[in-house]
Amino acid sequence: MGSIRWAFRCSAWTPSRSEWLLAARCIQKEEKDRIGQFMFAKDAKSAMAGRLLLRRFVCERMGIPWAEIRLERSPRGKPVLAAPLKVRSDSDESWSFNLSHQGDYTVLAAEQGVEVGVDVMKTTMPGSSSVPEFFRIMTRQFTAYEWSVIQSAGSEQKQLATFYRHWTLKESFIKAIGTGLGFNLQRIEFHLPGEPLTQNQVLRQTRMHLDEEEEENWIFEESLLDASHHVAVALGLQDTPGSAALPSSLPSPTPFTLLSFSELISSASPLTEEDPAYWESFRMKAEAPQRQRDTSTST
Repeated sequence: MGSIRWAFRCSAWTPSRSEWLLAARCIQKEEKDRIGQFMFAKDAKSAMAGRLLLRRFVCERMGIPWAEIRLERSPRGKPVLAAPLKVRSDSDESWSFNLSHQGDYTVLAAEQGVEVGVDVMKTTMPGSSSVPEFFRIMTRQFTAYEWSVIQSAGSEQKQLATFYRHWTLKESFIKAIGTGLGFNLQRIEFHLPGEPLTQNQVLRQTRMHLDEEEEENWIFEESLLDASHHVAVALGLQDTPGSAALPSSLPSPTPFTLLSFSELISSASPLTEEDPAYWESFRMKAEAPQRQRDTSTST
């Protein structure tokens, strides 16, 4: 069994010209072109970090040389390897991997032998409405029981933190099963343990009910990247014949490892020629929309 939990703090990364051009050379041309179309630097950095995290994982843990990695997107937008390749691995079990980026971080979770989904969210005050109005708009995304837990959490800040904790759990499950927007989120209900989330600790006690029945074949890991970022990882059965129960040998949960830019590209090799115009385009971008900048300043 293998288990990977990596995070990159995009908000703390102010790329130099050489860093940004090197990063652009180390991803596929179509990925580079797509990232170049983002209007804001924040989104471009998050997407670039995601591509580099994926390629580092595939290279180092699946044993595929950087230059031979070919990533595509599934019909639902999930990153996948383009074709079966000869993989050097510690076991015959296939890897599942997933990315998420929101707030200050891009994260990657990968696991052997089980499906994996990951989601990260930053606890922020709603930018255009009050907390009660925000909750009213989101009413249909949670069950009555979940709302009772959220709204009894205490202050508005604690209610928001509990809201985003539930949201990352739901999103991690949806991303693991790959159903996208068509899934009714009220079909799943999460029951949190009494133990609070703290930094540098991973909880696995949260339980999920699916269609009002407790689901035994899914495990959820919850942790805090920092005081304001929740991250959830869903681990469940792979859709393969004979899968009847989660493996009993799942490794103990470990916190996300925060990578530096140099670590992010430690296994990288350039795929394309340097494109100076790519830097000029990037450096002209605003960091984020004004509303996001104002919200970030006030929290």
